[in-house]
Parts: sequence; structure tokens; C-alpha cells
Amino acid sequence: MSRIQSAAVFCGSAVGTNPAFAASATELGHGLAAASIKLVYGGGGIGLMGVVARAAQGAGGELVGVMPDFLMRREIAHIGAGELIVTDSMHSRKRRMFELADAFVILPGGLGTLDEFFEILTWRQLRLHDKPILICDIAGYAKPWVAMIEACIANGFAQATARDLFEIVDGVPALLARLAMLPKPVSQPGSLL
Repeated sequence: MSRIQSAAVFCGSAVGTNPAFAASATELGHGLAAASIKLVYGGGGIGLMGVVARAAQGAGGELVGVMPDFLMRREIAHIGAGELIVTDSMHSRKRRMFELADAFVILPGGLGTLDEFFEILTWRQLRLHDKPILICDIAGYAKPWVAMIEACIANGFAQATARDLFEIVDGVPALLARLAMLPKPVSQPGSLL
């Protein structure tokens, strides 16, 4: 059985206030490199995005950054990122990251990370893909996200099966162990237009 070969990591363009966030991003970058899992990320050299990229690169990992052209002027691209793909929009960035990834990993982040997570989750709900979505809970950061999904279910805006669309994994070691167990997705059930 073929294993996961690439993972898109959605995370903050800031490092956050808890040192555990950056420490976990470093641990994830090292772990992905050690497992020969290509890192697909937002292309920036700032925040947790930059931390995980530098860690993966420093550990000899393969990585590809995907950044919209308008952000090239605002965010500092991670130069030396292996491959840097420049897109024409945020949507095309997410689509390209989707195409390059066998699985999705969510670390702490802000509104952009929430957007990426909920869009990829919605695509899975719509059966446009069946790629694993793993939320790495660091210091309880994922609890409000899960609470929001539970509120949607409780209020009749989502089916209980929404819980099956993603997994919560407690910390980076458990996340890396879970990635090692996942088979590579065989095919996409639908098409992203």
C-alpha cells in the first residue's frame, strides 16, 4: 500500500503568543522531513508558515511553497524553499495546494488558516475529495474550532457525519504517527472547478 507522500500544512502567518506553537511547527517540519513527506505550504517565510518551512528544509526535507502574486509584495517569500509556485489569487493558491497534497495538516493560525481549513473541509463534505484532514491540537487551540462544528450539528446546520470529515490529533508526535499510517488517496471522487 502506498503511503502519504505530501502534506499541505495550513498555519499562521504569525507565530502566536504561546511558544508551544513555534516549537510544534519546528517539530512538524523536522518530522515531515524525517518521514520523507513533502511539505506543501503557503510559501511565506513569516510566522508558523516560515518556522515549519525552515525546519523541514534544515532537516533535508522536500518542500514546495504556493503564494499568490499579490502577497509576494506583503509577505516575505521563503527564498530557497525548493519550489515556489506563484498563483494569481488566493483561490488558485488553495486549489494548487490541494492538487499537490495527499493530506492536510492544520496547525494554529488566524483567519486565513480558518478559511483554508473550512474550505478544504467543505470540499470533502461535498465529496470533491477524500483526502485526510488532520487538526493538530496544540495547547487546546483546536477546541473552539471543534465547538463551532458541534454547534452547527446541534443547530441542524450540519449532519453528525461532519465529525467524520476530519480528525483531531493531540500534538505533533501523534500527528506524525497518524500520517505514517495513512494510505495515499487513490483518486478524487469529484472535480474542483
